[in-house]
Amino acid sequence: MLPEAAPLSFAPPAIATPVSHEPQAVTFHGSGAEYFRIWIVNLFLSIITLGIYSAWAKVRRLHYFYRNTRLAGAVFDYHGKPGAILKGRIVGAVLFAAYTGAGAISPLFGLGAAALIGLVLPWLLVRSLRFRLYNSSYRGLRFQFHGKTLSAYWVFVCLPILSVFTLFTLVPFVHHRIKRFQHDHAAFGRTRFRFGAPVSEFFVTYLLAISLLIGIVILAGFAAVLGMIVVMPRNPAGQPPGTPPEMAQQVLAILPFMLVYGSGILAMRALLMARLQNEIWSRMRLGAHRFSCRLDGVRLFGVLWTNVALTILTLGLFTPFAQIRLAQFTASAFTLLPGGALDEFAAGDQQQVAAYGQEMADFFDFDISF
Repeated sequence: MLPEAAPLSFAPPAIATPVSHEPQAVTFHGSGAEYFRIWIVNLFLSIITLGIYSAWAKVRRLHYFYRNTRLAGAVFDYHGKPGAILKGRIVGAVLFAAYTGAGAISPLFGLGAAALIGLVLPWLLVRSLRFRLYNSSYRGLRFQFHGKTLSAYWVFVCLPILSVFTLFTLVPFVHHRIKRFQHDHAAFGRTRFRFGAPVSEFFVTYLLAISLLIGIVILAGFAAVLGMIVVMPRNPAGQPPGTPPEMAQQVLAILPFMLVYGSGILAMRALLMARLQNEIWSRMRLGAHRFSCRLDGVRLFGVLWTNVALTILTLGLFTPFAQIRLAQFTASAFTLLPGGALDEFAAGDQQQVAAYGQEMADFFDFDISF
């Protein structure tokens, strides 16, 4: 599994009060060694408490990443409560158990349970976004989310179903509408964000990604054939099948394929992430203010590849360092471009939100951020 990045997508760069209207760069000041101590304690306590401590671990992790993200001399903060998060995870666990139990009784029951969960998921996602944004702040001013549940059903249920009937040719359009729903309904205090990325850029990016995927598959196929040619003839005559030497040779034979294919998938992810983040944030508005995002896809691929390689080689112990490296690289690409005075924002109305949506979305491994 790839290391988790810092949660920048749900807590976008916000507004400080600089003296001038000069561009304000976002920076991340976390340390791998410092975060490793938090990560290892979180992991240990989550294991010995059978996952109960994971809610407290999540709050500690988000506190660290938010409070080490700096803009114009001030940092972000996270206000979510572990108790509320734990309640949401319990509800999520109950629903997952009900789905698993229904599937064990009958595939038809399992399909029905999955359909019911799919119908309630947009409602959960709206509350997920409200919970995450409302519990994110900058200089004491909280973010908000004003998306409506009815619109979420159109974006997260109707459009994906339509894309199936178009043989998934509408996937870039669906992705565009999801990002527009996420960002257009976000606000910093009372000031709304405005999403301006054209849908054409999503289609171009997906076409590039598909072309890259085709090249990856071809190269991986050549790598697999080459591995078979180079390694397999070295099998001693009469060697019994299934012996350790033969199994080692089989692993060596498929290793080139795994390296090429895995590297290619990371390259495709870096392409999608860099192009879409650049397009989305460079056309984002917050009142009179703009943003700039200049993620370098080649350098991002290097960060992702080394993170995955070192995480595998260290049996997972490099995970916190990988998260810090990715957070530092991602934050360094963002810049706020002030369009005037930056002290005119008033706090929005307090919203009563619950943690259920966020934690149930996490439980089912569904995340609309990119």
